[in-house]
Amino acid sequence: MKTEFEAANSGTTLTISTDSSAALETKIEQGAPADVFLSADTINPQKLIARGLATGPMVVFAGNKLTIVVPKDNPAGVKKPADLARAGVDVIAAGDEVPITKYATQLIHNLAGLPGYPAGFEAAYAANVASREENVGAIVGKIALGQGDAGIVYVTDAAAASDVRTVDVPASANVIATYGGVLVKASKHEAEARAFLAWLAGPSGQAVLARFGFLPAPS
Repeated sequence: MKTEFEAANSGTTLTISTDSSAALETKIEQGAPADVFLSADTINPQKLIARGLATGPMVVFAGNKLTIVVPKDNPAGVKKPADLARAGVDVIAAGDEVPITKYATQLIHNLAGLPGYPAGFEAAYAANVASREENVGAIVGKIALGQGDAGIVYVTDAAAASDVRTVDVPASANVIATYGGVLVKASKHEAEARAFLAWLAGPSGQAVLARFGFLPAPS
């Protein structure tokens, strides 16, 4: 995205800082310099708008789905989503403020309502959570190193990792993550920031996102 945007907008350079959406939102609140805030949810951008730190409206620019990642050798034998609640399975999750946690909680709730899932599935899954990480990348990293048996992540993060396997979740239970972006009010490059957000939500930006497995921006 950086490469293609800069090629189409001579003289503009993108400097990218990544972390969990919640962590980035907090950094901006604390005065970290930024022009655009891109989040894996719509809650964190709206927080900045509500606190007078971002200029609306928010731009919804992508969607994503969830999947389950397991180590390549899958020592716990996690073969289906129901196995996430099996005794002895260590689940790597994220902190409460990280967007993936909200989506994963909804996914587990949806799965619990499907035929064949035992009573107490949600509680058993919660009991299996062995650690809570700062972001999705850390979940994938721990699973890749065999420091956990399974984790719920975005499809795009799983696709970008060569050292994990995936366990699909039923389409009827999956959750669509919605990504939003805003112009940071303290931006010193407002025109360029607005241009980037427009490019991101337009055909060129959407084409780049699609190549990496993102869904079109939900309407």
